Amino acid sequence: MTDRLLTIDGLTKAYPGVVANDNVSFGIDAGEVHALLGENGAGKSTLVKMIYGLVRPDAGAMTLMGDSFSPPEPRAARAAGVAMVFQHFSLFEALSVAENISLGMENPPKHGELSARITKVSHDYGLPLDPDRLVGELSAGERQRVEIIRCLLQDPKLLIMDEPTSVLTPQEVDVLFQTLRKLSSEGTAILYISHKLDEIRDICDSATILRHGVVVDTCNPREKSARELAEMMVGSALHQPLRDAGEFGEVVLEVKDLYVPATTQFGTSLKSVGMQVRAGEILGIGGVAGNGQDELLAALSGETPSAEQTVRFDGQPIGHLGPNARRALGILAAPEERLGHAAAPDMSLTENALLTAAIRENLVNNGFVNWAKTRTFAKKVIAEFDVRTPGARTAARALSGGNLQKFVIGREVLQNPRVLVVNQPTWGVDASAAAAIRQALMDLAGKGAAVVVISQDLDELMEVSDNFCALNEGHLTRPRPTKGLTVEEIGLMLGGMEEEQEVAHA
Repeated sequence: MTDRLLTIDGLTKAYPGVVANDNVSFGIDAGEVHALLGENGAGKSTLVKMIYGLVRPDAGAMTLMGDSFSPPEPRAARAAGVAMVFQHFSLFEALSVAENISLGMENPPKHGELSARITKVSHDYGLPLDPDRLVGELSAGERQRVEIIRCLLQDPKLLIMDEPTSVLTPQEVDVLFQTLRKLSSEGTAILYISHKLDEIRDICDSATILRHGVVVDTCNPREKSARELAEMMVGSALHQPLRDAGEFGEVVLEVKDLYVPATTQFGTSLKSVGMQVRAGEILGIGGVAGNGQDELLAALSGETPSAEQTVRFDGQPIGHLGPNARRALGILAAPEERLGHAAAPDMSLTENALLTAAIRENLVNNGFVNWAKTRTFAKKVIAEFDVRTPGARTAARALSGGNLQKFVIGREVLQNPRVLVVNQPTWGVDASAAAAIRQALMDLAGKGAAVVVISQDLDELMEVSDNFCALNEGHLTRPRPTKGLTVEEIGLMLGGMEEEQEVAHA
């Protein structure tokens, strides 16, 4: 790795109220896997958007393979040899793999030729795909393969990957890393963004650390511990979430024989789901993406009503109640999709605070919104959850993904719910913010709330939950005490093999 592929010299980009990147400089060599690390709001997304042509810098310059590089749009970046796999997939579920890939190409070949190329390239790189399968039928990991193969068909010199493992199983991560190592050995440079620091230490050759838009350090991540990397990012010691184990109270939330049909053609139906959550308990629910997590949260929050007796709160049937009625009782929820579901993109943080807190915080009187009180609540969320934003008037879409996540979780936690259901609470959130969110969930349970944490991050569930269930194809396993669970047992539960587990324990 001696040939400098990309040189970034003094890139600066400012927005009203914030300097996203301030005189950023570093380089990436051909064949290098280079990590870009930083807290949420540190400027990582803005930087890669400038490299990919989505944003124009205010100052500074870039050189790609020795030539001046200033792409006015992504098409120009792709033509120059830069490809990007985004954190959020941009695929049409009703179209086939080949049709989706064709839409991302400037001059796509005929269907037969493209299908043959997809088959060959996907198998060559260990990511086999059937070009004729509908994307809606694919798992989250297979959908990411579509995004990657779409990039590889461009023969990129630089591949940018933003949180590529957030929806993958450990086995899929291993496959992805094999692919990245093959690309690296062939001379493709990879700019890798992730908050999973153990993965950074495994796959990356070097790292550039951003803090508040400024390059503060560089290192070989293999020579650092995950904790040391996190502390380089935040500039201080990392807080370790702690919780005093206490006695659980009475059952607050009970679900029995819950059947919920899938709301979309490619969704997952819930089948005879049952569970109990007691006051002071955190119930962790694990599972690979697409196994009914969204449907379960919708059923618990009231977005999807069910038979009256299937969901009970304090012993009273509430299955028929909608979200507002459940919020009034103290049942709050934070869905996985933060932009568009948990928050309205073009509304300010103040307006987004009103959306779910109007009832519990008494923000509306006689049909009139008390905007002063609403702003005060939004500012309280911003302050207590360290949301990096110019202010409460800022639109939700202007925040980085991690900062918006902190706002969404904080908005619910600070309403002092009796029951809180969260799906992927720390998805795309840096190590420091993730620790703070997990601490907030533990503190909430410590005050007597019943908390349900749905997550694909098994380390997170092992850290925060008292009991653990797995969701597989709409079925929920019986709960097991989290303490003492082995990786093998968790794997069996995730695969829906609970019966075999019980036989093994007999």
